[in-house]
Amino acid sequence: MVSTKTVVAAALLASTSNAFVAPNVGSVRSTTTSLNAIRRGGRGPRGPVRQTEYKPPMNDEIKHSEVRVNVATKDGKDEPLGILSKADALAKAKELGGLDLILINDNSDPPVCKIVDYSKYRYAQEKKRKEKAKNSKATEIKEVKMSYKIGDHDYTVRLKAATKFIKQGNRVKATVQFRGREIQHDKLGFELLDRLADDLEDMANMEGKPRREGRTIGAILSPTPEVVKAINDAKRQKEKDKKKAKAESLAKRDADIAAGAVAAEQEEEKIIGGVLDGIDLDDDDDDFDDDDDMDASLDELLGSSKATDDR
Repeated sequence: MVSTKTVVAAALLASTSNAFVAPNVGSVRSTTTSLNAIRRGGRGPRGPVRQTEYKPPMNDEIKHSEVRVNVATKDGKDEPLGILSKADALAKAKELGGLDLILINDNSDPPVCKIVDYSKYRYAQEKKRKEKAKNSKATEIKEVKMSYKIGDHDYTVRLKAATKFIKQGNRVKATVQFRGREIQHDKLGFELLDRLADDLEDMANMEGKPRREGRTIGAILSPTPEVVKAINDAKRQKEKDKKKAKAESLAKRDADIAAGAVAAEQEEEKIIGGVLDGIDLDDDDDDFDDDDDMDASLDELLGSSKATDDR
């Protein structure tokens, strides 16, 4: 006879087995793959991100009905044509040799457009961008480190280095270092930085006040506007001198080529003249006389006959 406890245990076991649901293998695999992708840094695109080039609206892409039109001239300047309708502006661009109508300023009233070849306009804009990036190069921050108990000679060396950096247009970070309990003499560090700023007051200004950072005290010195202007003027003058030297070199090369061509032509004329001088045109008459003498000699050798005389 089966006991009641046995029946109850069997019923509980059956209900537990029915309630068990096998895991979804596909979901487990997808979850594992996602976790691995996150650990690897995601599934983003590999390699450098491509930057799309900005292309201004032009021709039929312009949505305005009236525009202020300028046209590019040969000398690089813009000649205003006044306010025209979009249709008239497009017709004018086509009339000038199939040029493009490019929207330059969309915020003005009316918007400003320019009639120019887009390839030339793009080249000019790229050249301006590179020139601007070249002239507005970010200044570097040079650092000069000192001790609060620095000697006069070492201080002079640091002062010369800071002066050199300032004259190059760079900012200078002056730092006073402390070791261990030397930090309790931080007042001497502030005085040292003030002394450096006073010695450089003709060419540099201190940005704010010196600040303490851990066991160091630092201050930033930047060139004065006069120094920056002098540096930019020197750069522009250098560029002008470089362009002038290049133009002179090209002109000298062209002059040398032209002089070489003239010399070669003169030499050729001299050679031809010498050859013509060596030819005696009066020798033709002598040749005819020689022919007559030859005929007389043949007559003497063969003898004269009536038949030959008749001939």
